Amino acid sequence: MSLYAIILIIHLVSAVIGLGVSFGMPIVLRLVKTTTQAKFAHEVNVGLEKYAKIGSITLLVTGLVMGALHPYLFKEIWYIASIVIYIAVQPIVAGILPKKTAKQLELLQAHKEEELPEEYQKLTKEMLPLHNVLMVSVVILVVLMSIKPF
Repeated sequence: MSLYAIILIIHLVSAVIGLGVSFGMPIVLRLVKTTTQAKFAHEVNVGLEKYAKIGSITLLVTGLVMGALHPYLFKEIWYIASIVIYIAVQPIVAGILPKKTAKQLELLQAHKEEELPEEYQKLTKEMLPLHNVLMVSVVILVVLMSIKPF
């Protein structure tokens, strides 16, 4: 088995783990109905987030290594578009959503009732379009890398 094939397998496994978890995390948070459920969902997501981060970083590194092993990839539109999309969503993944999630956790820690705070629900609604952008981006990336349309 070639080095490229080994890197490709690592890349694919990272996609399944990292992107799969990334799809599930917002769904878990949207299903909560009480403060207790929300606190638990956030705890679960903290554990899952490790897999999402490791998978995401591994995807980038292995993707670039495959490009280094086969430089012609840097001339392929699907490959370049994949890198651009990946980088374009990083401000959402690494900046905006973590700040909103931290604010949600602060609200939950200060809240004593079982009914979710209104501000928590407002933040959840604000995050929904961002999660949708991420999910659509992931689907586009998977399609680009699977069928290599151009």
